[in-house]
Amino acid sequence: MQPSKQADEPTTAPESSAAGARHRGVRVLTFGDVFGRDAGGIIVLLILFGGMTLLSDQFLTGANLGNLARQVAIFGIIAIGQLLVILTAGIDLSVGSVLGLAGCTTAELLFHGVPIAAAILGGLAVGAVCGLVNGLLVAYAKLPPFIVTLGMLGIARGVVLVFTDASTIQPLPESFSNIANGTLLGVPNLLWLFLAVVLLVAFVLRRTTFGRYVYAVGSNPESARLAGVPVRTVLVSVYVISGLLAAVGGVLFTARLGAGIPTAGTGYELNAIAACVIGGASLFGAKGGAFGAAAGALIVAVLNNGGNLLAVNSFYLQIIIGLLILVAVFFDQFQGRIAAGRGR
Repeated sequence: MQPSKQADEPTTAPESSAAGARHRGVRVLTFGDVFGRDAGGIIVLLILFGGMTLLSDQFLTGANLGNLARQVAIFGIIAIGQLLVILTAGIDLSVGSVLGLAGCTTAELLFHGVPIAAAILGGLAVGAVCGLVNGLLVAYAKLPPFIVTLGMLGIARGVVLVFTDASTIQPLPESFSNIANGTLLGVPNLLWLFLAVVLLVAFVLRRTTFGRYVYAVGSNPESARLAGVPVRTVLVSVYVISGLLAAVGGVLFTARLGAGIPTAGTGYELNAIAACVIGGASLFGAKGGAFGAAAGALIVAVLNNGGNLLAVNSFYLQIIIGLLILVAVFFDQFQGRIAAGRGR
């Protein structure tokens, strides 16, 4: 009688799941794999949320979180549009003024009895036209984006001040205000809209040909052109989208306040750029993502909100945000030098 085969074979301890995955050639996804450059901003945001929760009992209350959502949604939407421009190594300094112009255009139409849907479309059209002008001048006239959008900043703000005579436009229909001030499933409408914009742009950048074109143009426009990428069309498109999303922000800002404010959006362009940079976008183009820009917008909003709860001087908050921008740019340059060193 022969001994059983099981008795002759040595017994081994089972491999760990991670080791087994490596043995089978399966790579376990990490947080960085899923979010890429966006991971840094998301981690900072989580740490900031945890710190504010410990420092203030009021931070995680429903009322404060609802207020935070409404604060971040508007300039967060603008930041997503700004991201698309930055990915092409451009900049859009006009988004704050376009927000004010689109918002007041919508308010003026509503004030004169135009239906809500038509008034909103009018405001959005104004933003898209401003973005189209920016894009055409950058793509076809070869003017520097900084100069083009700086000029549009002044033009849009001047136009809105002229046609409103620098006066607030009110009253507006209550049903229009409910668009921004209402809730769905207990969550502010503004937050739902912000999430929809983030998810849509994230999908476009990661899963569509247009998204690949945007990164290609930001990496090297001449190489992209030689590879068959319609560089001019991509450039015009990102500026139109940036203007359109700035107009969306303007419509929502007007709905939230229930009035057209000629000075609305002042300084929002700087907040939008800060959100993108803090969220991992590179001002040299081709690096960054929608989730990172959203995280950057939330970081700026949480700092401002937390500063109010903790009675921190707002001037110190400006210093902190400025330092965050410098640190983000420093690390971007540092990583670039490391990558260049490895490529030699």
